Amino acid sequence: MTPTERYYEQLAKTTMKNLEKRQIEAHYCSNSAQAVTLASELVQPDSVVSFGGSMTLAETGMLDALRNRTDLTLLDRSKAGSEEEVREIYHKALSSDYFFMSSNAISATGHLVNIDGTGNRLAALIYGPSNVIILAGMNKVTPTLEEAISRVRHMASPINAVRLDRDTPCTLSGTCSDCLSPDCICAQTVITRRSNIPNRIKVILIGEQLGF
Repeated sequence: MTPTERYYEQLAKTTMKNLEKRQIEAHYCSNSAQAVTLASELVQPDSVVSFGGSMTLAETGMLDALRNRTDLTLLDRSKAGSEEEVREIYHKALSSDYFFMSSNAISATGHLVNIDGTGNRLAALIYGPSNVIILAGMNKVTPTLEEAISRVRHMASPINAVRLDRDTPCTLSGTCSDCLSPDCICAQTVITRRSNIPNRIKVILIGEQLGF
């Protein structure tokens, strides 16, 4: 085991302990394949499943695993033929049995920090789906809540703005300028400090660099 792998395991133990104090179910997998297997086992057959935009879900193979299951109803907005259909899927997702997403940052103290433009992902995280399953690489774990917020603003958001080819100041400077650009993807910032429903939110930490 490499020093990085040992570090991730120890940091994950601390983070999971603090997530569980906040009634958030927590798991650790050393790689993406293990995480996809675990997450798949958490999803019961004949369920309605949806997901938010996430590079992590694509990189791990989680999206492919969900799309390949024939025993689920998958609300997949990539199959929508119009903006109206996309909006309909957004609304249906709030009544799904399982909602998959990643988190822009997770503090070792057990906070989830997420930023969003449309807000559909954060709406589902906060209320609606019976279960929320979060896959996140250990690169997203920060020591403190303050550092998690900084990571979201100054790392995750600028990179995602570049990925989405947005016309925002951060795509040129690489750092947040707290802009009000029409192309801004930072409309909503949510800090989840506790799951009011025990274990509704399930976090799977992965010992890899994943997503932004």
